[in-house]
Amino acid sequence: MNNGVKSFEDLRIFREARKLTEQIWKITRNKPFYADKVLIGQLRRAGLSIVSNIAEGFERGSRAESGRFLKIAKGSCGEVRAQVLIAADLNYISSQQCSELCDSARHVSAGLSKLSNYLKGERPKG
Repeated sequence: MNNGVKSFEDLRIFREARKLTEQIWKITRNKPFYADKVLIGQLRRAGLSIVSNIAEGFERGSRAESGRFLKIAKGSCGEVRAQVLIAADLNYISSQQCSELCDSARHVSAGLSKLSNYLKGERPKG
């Protein structure tokens, strides 16, 4: 994973995933969301899983290992979206907040796919 990138902190997708996780933390601190400890825990863990798997994959040092962890991180993006939709269904967050978080999770997911394809040596489409 060279290309001038010396650590996972240098990866744009890591920084974007970190912002998503920060958004999750902020939104789950608000009423009435903060009372649902189960959903808060699941959503926060899914966000943490995204950034953690990007970091762990990078630190493994091989393209194959990195790709495997990027797939796990991508799956966690789906978890975030599903849990955010549930939060909206329960009126814990507004439809605008739901849309913004889901859009952020989709954006991170797409970035993870691009990085994964790059590691496999595939050319970008389009």
